[in-house]
Amino acid sequence: MEFGQIAVIAGKEFRDRLRNRWVLAVAAVFTVFALVIAYFGAAQQGAVGWRNIDVTIASLVSLVIYLVPLIALILGYDAIVAERERGSLDLLLSMPITRFEVLLGKFAGLAGALGVATVAGFGLAGVLLFYQLGSAALFHYGGFVLSAFLLSLCFLSLAVMVSVLSADRMRASGIAIALWFFYVLVYDLLLLGVLVVSEGKLNLNFFPVLLMLNPADIFRILNIFGFEDVQRLYGLATVFPETLADPWLLGSAMVFWIIAPLGVAAWRFK
Repeated sequence: MEFGQIAVIAGKEFRDRLRNRWVLAVAAVFTVFALVIAYFGAAQQGAVGWRNIDVTIASLVSLVIYLVPLIALILGYDAIVAERERGSLDLLLSMPITRFEVLLGKFAGLAGALGVATVAGFGLAGVLLFYQLGSAALFHYGGFVLSAFLLSLCFLSLAVMVSVLSADRMRASGIAIALWFFYVLVYDLLLLGVLVVSEGKLNLNFFPVLLMLNPADIFRILNIFGFEDVQRLYGLATVFPETLADPWLLGSAMVFWIIAPLGVAAWRFK
């Protein structure tokens, strides 16, 4: 594996996103939504304004879970299939470069664009939050931004896998949107449905495992479980044991969600 070849592909992907101002647009979206939600996030409790960091992060978690996976899936769903449809993939592979290097280069370039957009967008909001909430909140907010980036990589990895497995861009886009609906909207509803149907008689010991099968749930637990008041609000204390709420364990689970779809994509990209 030649890292120089991977860097060339990654650099091209990253420059393409900068050239079409994709990074600037996404960073602006993150900044605006982060500031609006941080200020109005507690409006349903009859209060607006800058709150403490736990309430602020809890409000931002809802934004990230809906917005970041969608952006990552839209960014990566045509990474490979579009090249295949245009015929440029065959030309690229005729050069002294392997399919695995192409795959990693594409992923690295898109990940770099996502990273810049995430850090720039939430970072600009973080400057104002630092001014309003003080330096003590900066550590927690930095962990939130890092976990948001990891979440984006999880869904970018899924998008690249979809791009490899799909026959055309139309099918790839449909599968990508379906994945967003499933993991962001449907998955937790299914779990809640099981709990309601069982009328509380179901053994909950396996529920933490089911939550770990959804990167969006891992992200939510990682950012919410450390705040007791918000934890009770989300109801996580009833289904997720404290022994498994270790940040390193949850972070490792997110890394697995990044590597596993890429492994499937590398296996099928032949």
